[in-house]
Amino acid sequence: MKRILLSAACVGLLGLGACGNSGNESAAAGDTTATAGAAGSDTAMASSGTMPSSDTSSTGMATEGPTAPHATDPEFMMSAAHSDQNEIQLSKLALEKGVTGMAKDHANKMITDHTKSTADLKPIAQKKGVTLPTDMDAEHKAIAAQMKELSGKEFEQKYMEQMAMDHQKTVNTMVAHQKMTQDADLQGFITKTLPVVQAHLTMFKQHSSMAASNGNM
Repeated sequence: MKRILLSAACVGLLGLGACGNSGNESAAAGDTTATAGAAGSDTAMASSGTMPSSDTSSTGMATEGPTAPHATDPEFMMSAAHSDQNEIQLSKLALEKGVTGMAKDHANKMITDHTKSTADLKPIAQKKGVTLPTDMDAEHKAIAAQMKELSGKEFEQKYMEQMAMDHQKTVNTMVAHQKMTQDADLQGFITKTLPVVQAHLTMFKQHSSMAASNGNM
């Protein structure tokens, strides 16, 4: 009888030990699962583009090219002058290519309004000792070279699309810099010029919508 009880006790102790080990193994497995789950979550975030990032493009503002938000007033003035030249020179090219109708009207308006914009900015730049560029930036010189190879409706569509993109960048830049600058002259320039640029953007968007509904440019 004593041997039977002793054997039963041993079996009981072995059972408890097995349960303890099983519990530890389960906990370890749980930890591993949790770790894998966390890794999966990070991977999902990265895949969905929701990982935190210092990239300023996440702000939704244009962050590349000459019309990106600038940290200093001289940079902004250089950017604004380049933007004017981009629109003026590409619009002159459009007239050379023989665009007609609304595209022609838009091109003439770009030349007039952006020439005035530079004229308004020039005395402010001179006051600050900034020399404004008198030609397109490198990016738009390359764009112009590509556009020269186009003709007819294909050219007109490219011109309109480029104007819409450029004016959106310029609007973004002006809105951003107006919040950043402490310069009263530039505040006044932006207040005066921004509505004109916004009107241009609306005009090109409306033209694109009309062209899309008509099925052509």
